[in-house]
Amino acid sequence: MEIFKIITLSLSSILLIFVGLSRLVNPIKTFSKNSGISLENDTNLLNEIRGFSSVMFFSGILISLGIFIEKFTFTSFTIASLLFLSFLIGRIISLIKDGKPNKQIIQGIFFELIFGALNLICLFLF
Repeated sequence: MEIFKIITLSLSSILLIFVGLSRLVNPIKTFSKNSGISLENDTNLLNEIRGFSSVMFFSGILISLGIFIEKFTFTSFTIASLLFLSFLIGRIISLIKDGKPNKQIIQGIFFELIFGALNLICLFLF
C-alpha cells in the first residue's frame, strides 16, 4: 500500500508542477497546444492565468513533500484531493452551464477525476 501512496503523490505532484510551470512560463503557447484554446495577448487574462498557474505549481511542490516527509503525507493527500476535485467540480458546473468543451478538456476532466479519486482513497486509507 505504501508504494501505491508514493506513486499517487508522485504522479499528482509531477502533473501539477509540469502544467503549472508550463502555464506560468508561456500560457498562450501552453493553452493552444494542450487545450486547443487560443488566448489573446490580454494582460488581465494572462495575469489571472499566471496567478492560478502559480497555485498549481506550488501545490505540486507541497504535494511532493509528502513523499519525503512522513508527517506531511496527510497534508499532501488533502491538498491533492482538494485541488483535483475542485477542478472536477468546476468543470462539471461548466459542462452543465456552458456545454461540452473540446476533446483535450474532456481528457483533462478524466485525469482530474482519476487523480482526485486516487488521492481521496489514499487520504482515507492513511
